[in-house]
Amino acid sequence: MGNLADESGTDVEIYRRAFTPDAIHIVSRTDAPEELLALLDGAGLERKTEAIYTWHETPQGLSEAAQKQLVTRAVLPLLIADYKVNIDPDVYDVTAWAQNLREHRTAQAQAQASGTPAPPPPGPAGPHPGRTR
Repeated sequence: MGNLADESGTDVEIYRRAFTPDAIHIVSRTDAPEELLALLDGAGLERKTEAIYTWHETPQGLSEAAQKQLVTRAVLPLLIADYKVNIDPDVYDVTAWAQNLREHRTAQAQAQASGTPAPPPPGPAGPHPGRTR
């Protein structure tokens, strides 16, 4: 079993696996830095480890819509940190992305107006873009 992020040349791949239809699978490249893994943890995704593999999944018990919103909102902080992210369109929530981006831009504008550094984008509460490579 290969690592899709390694095979695709991305830092993170987000998709639904046939083996785990009740969760969305988020795989990071094999040599992912702790900073990347911490961003995924901070977004509310559950870190899993088995042997040499580390990946994340959406928490159990979330509706399909809530899963899509969660993973979509996790993307913006990753992109801002300059990671390459690929999200399957079937698990992407365009409304969540638009809300997350709007929240981030509002926070940036407020920070610029007050002269303070802009806060990082909202994690699990904000949406994010579609497939990026």
